[in-house]
Amino acid sequence: MDVSSRLGVLTSGGDAQGMNAAVRAVVRTGLHLGAEVFAVDDGWQGAVDGRIRALAWDDVGSILNRGGTVIGTARSADFRTRPGRLRAARNLLRRGIDRLVVVGGDGSLTGTELFRTEWPGLLEELVATGELDAATAAAHPELFVAGLVGSIDNDMVGTEMTIGADSALHRIVEALDAIASTAASHQRTFVVEVMGRHCGYLALMAAVAGGSDYVLIPESPPAPGWEEEMVDKLRDSRAAGRRESMVLVAEGARDRAGAPITADYVRGVLQDRLSEDARVTILGHVQRGGAPSAYDRWMSTLLGYAAAQEVLSAEPGGEPHVVGVRHNRITLLPLVEAVSATRAVATAVDAGDYAGAMTARGSSFTEMVRTYATMSRPPVASAPGPRRRVAVLHAGGLAPGMNTAARAAVRLGIDRGMTVLGVNGGFPGLIDGDVAELAWHDVEGWVGEGGAGLGTRRAVPEVEQLYALGRAIERLELDGLLIIGGFNAYLAAHRMVSERDRYPAFQLPIVCVPASIDNNLPGSELSIGADTALNNIVEALDKIKQSASAAKRCFVVETMGRRCGYLALMAGLAAGAERVYLPEEGMSLAELATDTERMVASFRAGRRLFLAIRNETASDLYTTDVLARIFQEEGHGLYDVRQAVLGHLQQGGNPSPFDRILATRLVSHAIADLAGQLETGTAEGRYLGLVGSDVVAHPLVHMDEEVDLSARRPRHQWWLGLRPAIEAVSRQGTPAGEALPVLRA
Repeated sequence: MDVSSRLGVLTSGGDAQGMNAAVRAVVRTGLHLGAEVFAVDDGWQGAVDGRIRALAWDDVGSILNRGGTVIGTARSADFRTRPGRLRAARNLLRRGIDRLVVVGGDGSLTGTELFRTEWPGLLEELVATGELDAATAAAHPELFVAGLVGSIDNDMVGTEMTIGADSALHRIVEALDAIASTAASHQRTFVVEVMGRHCGYLALMAAVAGGSDYVLIPESPPAPGWEEEMVDKLRDSRAAGRRESMVLVAEGARDRAGAPITADYVRGVLQDRLSEDARVTILGHVQRGGAPSAYDRWMSTLLGYAAAQEVLSAEPGGEPHVVGVRHNRITLLPLVEAVSATRAVATAVDAGDYAGAMTARGSSFTEMVRTYATMSRPPVASAPGPRRRVAVLHAGGLAPGMNTAARAAVRLGIDRGMTVLGVNGGFPGLIDGDVAELAWHDVEGWVGEGGAGLGTRRAVPEVEQLYALGRAIERLELDGLLIIGGFNAYLAAHRMVSERDRYPAFQLPIVCVPASIDNNLPGSELSIGADTALNNIVEALDKIKQSASAAKRCFVVETMGRRCGYLALMAGLAAGAERVYLPEEGMSLAELATDTERMVASFRAGRRLFLAIRNETASDLYTTDVLARIFQEEGHGLYDVRQAVLGHLQQGGNPSPFDRILATRLVSHAIADLAGQLETGTAEGRYLGLVGSDVVAHPLVHMDEEVDLSARRPRHQWWLGLRPAIEAVSRQGTPAGEALPVLRA
């Protein structure tokens, strides 16, 4: 790459939380790679007006936690005209910029592609009018662009998540949780309108995560007579013990004839047919506001990092790309095709091709529509025939989202004709027979509650307890076992499967679902609870960094994770830590000396804050306290050093929207697996997990092949490949890291 490259970054269209993380990553990665980097203020309007400024490393410091975009955004009418684009080209070339990262929605990216294709003609015209010299035009014959999708609607086809969507979902679910408490107090019905003109992602996922009764989305309009169906559904929910009713309406919802369905219309239907006071809440732009979630910080950082590398390494004649997310990995999508496919969804909805619109949204979207329909309506009558008895228990440490998972197990199990038994207190509770049947209404309100209503214990049944465990299974006449928990849960299940020859009672279907804030379980890239813990950590780090704003200070922060560094590394990406210490890498005195020298030099150069994050088991001897003392001693009064051990706050609080959705999805597959085994008469032991974007089952008998038992973590951990990004965006002056691997669509 030519080190004389000049890179511009702009944000365009509607703002989205996480844009600042992307901008920061583009700027710092560009500087690492030897480019000069410029901000184009207020989107394409800034290019038209010539508001372009050079950016240094510290110009994008302390912006990860800020909503909106610090370089401004706008919807530019001038840029839609050729004279406006002529001025934009002239202003960019006055700075020598012919490489751009554009963060925006499909409209912004469409305009970007038009500008790119017109570029040679624009330069020719500028030369002809004397506004540009021929030598400059010849030196910049092509415009290189990379797009990042900033859209809270999550409406870009080809990428699983867009910048801002997770944060918007946080805002919506927080509002639903708040509304639910007052609605339950008065036994009241609320109709909540959320954003989504052509995409129902926010409404659908908020309905799943918030436990609403009914949802209306553009891609799947209700059938004629839907009003009566909705009213019946709310009546059934109340009869099953629910004290409040909640209906979610995407702003682009419509009926099968194409007529808009408004929140006010829904309110009127409910008020007339239920004879009950119904209220409307339109969340509006609150969905765009506030600090970005942890996901929108770390993933946007990775996207910006990859986009800068992509555009700076682009060769003449190459195809421009949108940098997105697929299978939980960075992926490159052809820009023209991605925008075209996205606009085709809106066209399909307008034309009444709802099947095509649903297909374009992807299999996981369609799957969640079906799962929500099952979860939100109480069964009218018991299924005929014998009911299989399936026990649900937690084991291992507490993970936020366990209640969500148990709720899903009960409701989906009942729908499958099962009798679902809740085990209190993990395996000790099962051995003691502390078990009770759970009905639909028993798990009402569990969708968003932290903790674990069934309780959890870390105990793994010892060899001498296996007989008692087998007797308990026989006494309770169990047909299947669903275990939701962490590493000890998996160890217990593996022991049961391994001892089947000696204990015939263990010859039943056993399915494990990963729930651990440590994210250290085999067969799953993400575990229930890890996202909530990460958000708790990032929220705490925001406050810690604010406390250091009035002084020169180094903070050493300790996170949980046992011998898995996931929380530490991802928190480092999301919070902008200068150094992260992981158990997978260990710590050495030589590295500490280098880190200390770099930190002291940076404080002497004007730094005011240095953040180091240490996993709790990164080293047995170089503890958090030792690390803080070394940094303090070597500073010789240049800065203060403070340490913070975050402790169990990482396990607390209500589960994040992501963890609620993940819990529901994983348990849906687990119940389907159990039902399939019971129907066919098989008795396999399996653990389920999210691999890429798919839920995959693995045999428990081979679990030891996937895990490092001494370290209690998988042998392969995908997130370790993200370490180069921390080097590029957090530590000025270090060599440029290797590029992140990307998937090409």
